[in-house]
Amino acid sequence: MEDCIFCKIAKGEINSDKVYEDEKFVAFRDINPQAPVHILIIPKVHIPKLCDTEDANLLGEMILIANKIAEKENIKDRGYRIVINTNREAGQSVDHLHLHLLGGRIMKWPPG
Repeated sequence: MEDCIFCKIAKGEINSDKVYEDEKFVAFRDINPQAPVHILIIPKVHIPKLCDTEDANLLGEMILIANKIAEKENIKDRGYRIVINTNREAGQSVDHLHLHLLGGRIMKWPPG
């Protein structure tokens, strides 16, 4: 999608603080972090939201990447949270599927 900010990040048209990249995914630090570690993991292909895909492999790969990054960021053993917001009422602000990896502090419950 031409005007999608995450598509532009994935293509390298907009700079980001990348922490991971492969042929299918990019992960970068959130510009408005809600925790000491707040990283977004996105597929390079444009998928507007979670309910727009049934690709279990893609979704599973996103979680496995989050696990790898959690280890690299030294939050694996302390604990971390993985969040996917879907649609506006859940807090999705960019219409491109993305996973939030949050950690580095005690998380509260309920989250919303």
